[in-house]
Amino acid sequence: MGFFRILLVSLLTLPQLALAATPGELDRLYTALRGTDLMEILSEEGRVQSEELQADMFPGRSNASWVATSSAIYDVEKMRVTFRARFNAELTDTDVSEILDYLESDEGKRVVNLEVDARRALMDDAVEEAAREAFGELKIADEARLDRLEAFVDANNLIDLNVSGALNSNLSFYNGLAAGGGFELPQDEILADIWESADEIRADATEWMFGYLTMAYEPLEDQALDTYISLSETPSGKALNRALFAAFDDLFRGISFDLGKAASRFTQGDDI
Repeated sequence: MGFFRILLVSLLTLPQLALAATPGELDRLYTALRGTDLMEILSEEGRVQSEELQADMFPGRSNASWVATSSAIYDVEKMRVTFRARFNAELTDTDVSEILDYLESDEGKRVVNLEVDARRALMDDAVEEAAREAFGELKIADEARLDRLEAFVDANNLIDLNVSGALNSNLSFYNGLAAGGGFELPQDEILADIWESADEIRADATEWMFGYLTMAYEPLEDQALDTYISLSETPSGKALNRALFAAFDDLFRGISFDLGKAASRFTQGDDI
């Protein structure tokens, strides 16, 4: 599930026009979304998760080789290239000038900073637990704010898209395990196992999502959040949302496959 949490960040929007985005505008958009910071956060998270994977799949083994392999899989520059390839392709025919106007404004910068800083903070398990508890309190104490968060989630289809991304990632991991030669995994059994976990993934994604949003947007005024929700419902907002999810889906499917293949080889005692 950790792979896809990053999919919750910066779904910013403004009306879509007919003109195509220029390479320079796409570079500015990536910068305005703090893309480099996001890749670094994902890389750090991934390395931690790969250590947990090692403990689950081959406990007691020396981890030097595994650390080197997982570090290469989570290389920040490699991740950036993969993400940008799909992200740029998805937005090539979109006029992003108004999106940039917002993102590069004081309010847009504030929103992105709140999102990314909260995302980084949630790498601490104690902070994540506190965010989930804060959402529980919000449900009781502030119905109007809860309605706004639910409207934001619905406008961007955050739960369904995150669940879909998580299932795709899990499938890629299983396929990587099979490709590594260490496991006999019939496709029907793989699919059955993945679908069996769908409800648990959805429940965790929902709880994490609302905890994250509660924490990230706590300093944001209601009016600013209302504006953000409205922007999310515009054509160009939806285009940006699609681009983000498509790019992260490509990124995490590739990472999951490579991680599964490496884990498969490691269980066989191969020097990876």
